[in-house]
Amino acid sequence: MEGIRTLQIETPVGAVCITATDDAIVALQFGRRAPDGSELPAGAAPGKRKTREAMTPGEEADRLLLRAAAELDEYFAGRRRDFTLPLAPRGTAFQQAVWEALRSIPYGQTRTYAEIAQAVGKPRACRAVGMANHHNPIAILIPCHRVVGSDGSLTGYAAGVGIKAQLLALERRYSAAPDSETELFAAASPDPALPFSDDTTASAGTAAASEPAEVSHS
Repeated sequence: MEGIRTLQIETPVGAVCITATDDAIVALQFGRRAPDGSELPAGAAPGKRKTREAMTPGEEADRLLLRAAAELDEYFAGRRRDFTLPLAPRGTAFQQAVWEALRSIPYGQTRTYAEIAQAVGKPRACRAVGMANHHNPIAILIPCHRVVGSDGSLTGYAAGVGIKAQLLALERRYSAAPDSETELFAAASPDPALPFSDDTTASAGTAAASEPAEVSHS
């Protein structure tokens, strides 16, 4: 991909790589290998806000990466249930419909593949829904970890079922806590001054995703 920027951060479930253009997050993947053609941001956070016209190429993407890092930090600390980041996953019309349905699953809840198939108007397409989950390029922000088997089993996940279980356990824990304890954030903090990771290599390939049992697990 051309004109994109990549940032690696460490999280409680391991290293993740966030990739952005000046307009949106295009990938969030587990690991440390940067997508081909992406550029690593400079080691410092952007300075004072500028007009879009005055910004150098990649500077707005860097700002968006920092905002994503801040929102993920809040999520893992139990202070955020909804992300406010602009997302631009690349996929087919059917994949886009599935990913949009995933974003409607409330924090702390799960849905089955059959329920997602119903939501996108394709009630017999459970396997296709699983494959769309498998190709979800923006893990966590598009919460494919909230999709489970019809019997409640966790099925597959690209980063491993253990990480999927951790994400669901985190959400269950904080969804059960009073809002006064979790201090939920309603909107992103502008231009968070978060340091970049010393190790800025990042992950590539498809993002974490869930699949039904009959589809090979990611």
